[in-house]
Amino acid sequence: MKKEDIIIVGGGPCGLSAAIALMDKGFRPVVIEKANVVNAIYHYPTHQTFFSTSEKLEIGDVPFVTVERKPKRNQALSYYRDVVKRKKIHVQTYEKVLLVEKQQDHRFIVTTSKGTYESKAVVIATGYYDNPNYMGVPGEDLEHVFHYFKEAHPYFRKNVVVIGGKNSAVDAALELQNAGANVTVLYRGEDYSSSVKPWILPEFVSLIKNEKINMKFKANVKEITDKIVRFEVEGQIQEVVADFVFAMTGYHPDHSFLKKMGVTVDGETGRPLFHEETMETNVKGIFIAGVIAAGNEANEIFIENGRFHGGLIAEELAVRLNED
Repeated sequence: MKKEDIIIVGGGPCGLSAAIALMDKGFRPVVIEKANVVNAIYHYPTHQTFFSTSEKLEIGDVPFVTVERKPKRNQALSYYRDVVKRKKIHVQTYEKVLLVEKQQDHRFIVTTSKGTYESKAVVIATGYYDNPNYMGVPGEDLEHVFHYFKEAHPYFRKNVVVIGGKNSAVDAALELQNAGANVTVLYRGEDYSSSVKPWILPEFVSLIKNEKINMKFKANVKEITDKIVRFEVEGQIQEVVADFVFAMTGYHPDHSFLKKMGVTVDGETGRPLFHEETMETNVKGIFIAGVIAAGNEANEIFIENGRFHGGLIAEELAVRLNED
């Protein structure tokens, strides 16, 4: 069994930022990541542009310099790789944390796909991007239905239905239309979402007005088959032909993972119980960082504010562990 100071579960920007803050306090944290560094960003659409400006994505006082104010996915991947190298963060990739158990002496045993560790504290920074919000409709598990969008080229001249009306859905619809797909967007809202990036909404609206994208508001999906999507609008059942379907219905944290550790999770909001000044959960020694603190409301916490959670955690642990 390997003995470590502190284990951070999750190698996204907020997990890396927490590692840097802890290193600044003299700790030697280990980041354990089930895939590659900043895996969620890696799975963003290939040509994704961030909502935030580059300086708001910076961690560890490492400048993120880009020509454009808002960086693209590949620039962010390069930046965070560089941060890991510059700051010499100990990151173990392609290793999945399976279980976190608190011992009677208040230490933790962390079991992973590659071994077992003992640590004084654990920081959970797992995000939410791995867990799509399912609609619970027949056909959602068919092979041509996806909850992630990568790029549009494979769907040239295909009938594609995008379900959702927020940023991920709008981004996908725009790329698909530009690549020559026949796009229909089904959104249960009554109007365009206020959360859509303001610099892309005019283009989206224009394409709808010019019948380049078919938009259906108040649309509640009822069924997906291998050929159509059946939905209801104000009591009327309608259908649209679909070769492929992108259900961009959002994501949520892995509540079961937290609950196994003894962390209390609100059944309605999905928000873990934690102290806002220290980010410590109801289980002493287990902290959270990043969007996981927002529960089901993923729009409350982003990289730009979640990156500061590590500093709160480091301050608390510096006092507590030095006293011990």
